Amino acid sequence: MPVADLILKNANVVTVDPGQPTAELVAIKGDKILLVGGSENLESVRGAKTRVIDCQGKTVVPGFNDAHCHPFSLIRKLVSIDLSPPAVSSISDIRAIIKREVHNTPAGQWIMGTDYNDFYLAEKRHPTRWDIDEVAPDHPVLLSHRSLHACVLNSLALSLAGITGETAEPPGTLFERDLDSGEPNGLLFEMLGHIREKVVPPLSAAEINQGVTLANQHYLSQGITSLQNASAINDFERWQTCRRFQDAGKLKSRIYMMCGIETLSQFQEAGLSFGAGDSQLRLGGVKMILSEATGQLYPPQPELNQQVFHTHRAGFQLAIHAVQPSTVAAAIIALEYAQRQLPQAGRRHRIEHCSECPPHLLGRLKKLQAVVATQPPFLYYSGDRYLATVPAERQPWLYRIGAWLNNGLVVAASSDSPIVPDNPLVGIYSAVTRQTRSGQLLLPRQRISASQALAMYTINAAYASFEEGIKGSITPGKLADMVLLSADPTKVPAEQIKDIKVEMTMIGGEVVWED
Repeated sequence: MPVADLILKNANVVTVDPGQPTAELVAIKGDKILLVGGSENLESVRGAKTRVIDCQGKTVVPGFNDAHCHPFSLIRKLVSIDLSPPAVSSISDIRAIIKREVHNTPAGQWIMGTDYNDFYLAEKRHPTRWDIDEVAPDHPVLLSHRSLHACVLNSLALSLAGITGETAEPPGTLFERDLDSGEPNGLLFEMLGHIREKVVPPLSAAEINQGVTLANQHYLSQGITSLQNASAINDFERWQTCRRFQDAGKLKSRIYMMCGIETLSQFQEAGLSFGAGDSQLRLGGVKMILSEATGQLYPPQPELNQQVFHTHRAGFQLAIHAVQPSTVAAAIIALEYAQRQLPQAGRRHRIEHCSECPPHLLGRLKKLQAVVATQPPFLYYSGDRYLATVPAERQPWLYRIGAWLNNGLVVAASSDSPIVPDNPLVGIYSAVTRQTRSGQLLLPRQRISASQALAMYTINAAYASFEEGIKGSITPGKLADMVLLSADPTKVPAEQIKDIKVEMTMIGGEVVWED
């Protein structure tokens, strides 16, 4: 047996490996796990230069893998104004914050706020251009909704974007308008990506460096050793940016980067196929967004079928954003069409979110061998809103995690961060309890065990990116990505899971964060 570089001893190791579910010791050689065993194995792998960490009986789990998040949006959020509840609870609060920012910002320079949530505003509506104009007439202002599917621009920002009363909405988008004048009121749906990419000046080098530094520390402090970047606007430039920061040691978490249907050709022209890269940065699937912002499916079903088929034929995984029952059904129809045209097993095409999934669709998902990448923390952070706004007849379809798992689907857990906070332990708590922030229960019959929830954040998430052979469990030969926790989420009372602390994060055998 080779000598280990590092040993974690006196640990409660929850391996997420059914062949050896628990252990007391993990030995690491280089960036891989060498041995998983008991205290009696210590001397067989310890050498004169081996570092030994005494875990003092605390719990070691595989590194968490957030299967659907938006790190570039998080970076932008970290250098923008935070408008999230409960600190911001009214449009008056938003106006006051922007007014303060105006005093510190030269005229003409953009002011950007993130994460406002109309459901939690006292006025129970979105801000409008006119709300913002009163406090910021000389600054372009962009406010992004917590969903990232809506944004608000003031009049100066609308002018810079070239949006007037005569401007036609691009396909799949919607401009809310004043009923009397027909003028856009500043609220735009499915336009945020375009505004950020084409209208707002790019972040400065200093802002990017600051944002990456903050994001890196944030992910490591949450025990997130891998993340799956699910932005549909990821392009080759973003790929190069990630690689540059990873090579410089400024971005430690491993990244599975999806691209969009419109940016796929950039990667293909660079000679990159699905799965290209390495364990640190890998090219993932093609993200497609199904929207009903205009009241009709976009893209229309025939166009969607063709886009999905061509992507399937090109060898790329599909990752289809589908929230409402009709969009989930449309995604299934498109995947079924692709498989009829070119039958291929093991493609692991994904439904992202699958928020409202009627029972009659479950069998079709299973036949497709689709992976569901869903967001358990939405139950906690958004559950009260669901109970208040989702029609009663559709509430039984919300996040049917228990039914999916019981019927043999692979379900990967994620946060959709920065939509909601990305603490995986809150996600595990949410899947186990189905309890909202106010204490209401949301479909308790869909509860799952803590072990199942932990698997969703580890081995299942790795499966969703075709990487279960190299990570996702504490198994000899796999990457030494692990997290030390203050308590065992599979053993403590369910209500305590969300309060468990990450005490140490390790990536590739390197301790990259300690509390």
